[in-house]
Amino acid sequence: MNIVDKNSHNDLVAAAFIARGFNQEEARDAAEMAASATTHGNQTHNGLKALHLDDLFGTKVGGCLPNAEIEVIQNRFSACEVWNSNKKLGQSVAKAAFNRAIELADQHGVGIVSVDNTFHYLWGGGYAIDAAKRGYYAYTNCTSTLAEVVPFMGKRPTLGTNPHTWGIPTTDEVGFPICIDWATSAIAMGRVQQLAREGKEIPPNAGIDKDGNATTDPSKVVALLPFGAHKGYGLGLINEVMGAFIGSSIPTIRGRSTDVSGEKTSSAFFFQIIHPEALDAGNYACGRSQKENIKAVLDDILDGNPNTILPGELEAKAARRTEELGGLLFTDAEVAAFNAIASELEHAPLTVIGKAD
Repeated sequence: MNIVDKNSHNDLVAAAFIARGFNQEEARDAAEMAASATTHGNQTHNGLKALHLDDLFGTKVGGCLPNAEIEVIQNRFSACEVWNSNKKLGQSVAKAAFNRAIELADQHGVGIVSVDNTFHYLWGGGYAIDAAKRGYYAYTNCTSTLAEVVPFMGKRPTLGTNPHTWGIPTTDEVGFPICIDWATSAIAMGRVQQLAREGKEIPPNAGIDKDGNATTDPSKVVALLPFGAHKGYGLGLINEVMGAFIGSSIPTIRGRSTDVSGEKTSSAFFFQIIHPEALDAGNYACGRSQKENIKAVLDDILDGNPNTILPGELEAKAARRTEELGGLLFTDAEVAAFNAIASELEHAPLTVIGKAD
């Protein structure tokens, strides 16, 4: 693995977004969230993925509009806001939405921001971990750009990969925020793309080819299967229905050009923040505080299970390693892909400052 100077990475990613018409703030948000994913060991939702998404579904086809302004839609609920992002860059929208939900939670105990007309926000874990580090219980889901997942017992892909992300403020108790972050497909399409770049196979029963047969060749995957059969299907369905409540339209035309009059092709986001004090019933066993009680519960769950890890632990270890190494980790193939972008922009290539196992 190559250790890459974070500033050189962020400068290159930001330059690529500025070249596509985004303003400095949007480009900075895109670079920071890409760096956050890589910092935490997420190779499927890095800067290459962000630019690939924009290439396919963003500025070139009107799915994402640089310099768009967020419109706050008036409603009668003081703890909830509904926004129309007007297809603004998803990373900027998600950062602003979580910050606003935190403000609402500080006032009301809970804050919700629902967003219509959105474009992909990349990796939900980055936002949720940040909020959890700040002491809040965070949750987000979204409708993914394309319907790539076949529903349980189905044949046709009609669901997005539709991720769910929770960030739980447990740094004091276990040393890092618990973060549960997953697509509801058996594998994320970003992971399929990563494995294709690396010349590796996908797991069995995760993807199907054009004939509907299971395949482990990432280059032949045309649709994905839900994880856990009916369970992953149900969780993915939640996003579609939640999106429908907010304003998202028919899944099978989302992210695609359509001749269907009046239909929308954009996605929807949902963000929720809960202040821990809003959950405190004040009656913990043995006189424990809320934090002491959380630690006692987690200790009991892990007791006798020495090989068990908590969700978010791998991400926390990756972040610590990134800090120790002093740079972001990328494979040779990823560095080459970034440097190809740099060459097109006549920008400096990534600065590789070392190697790591």
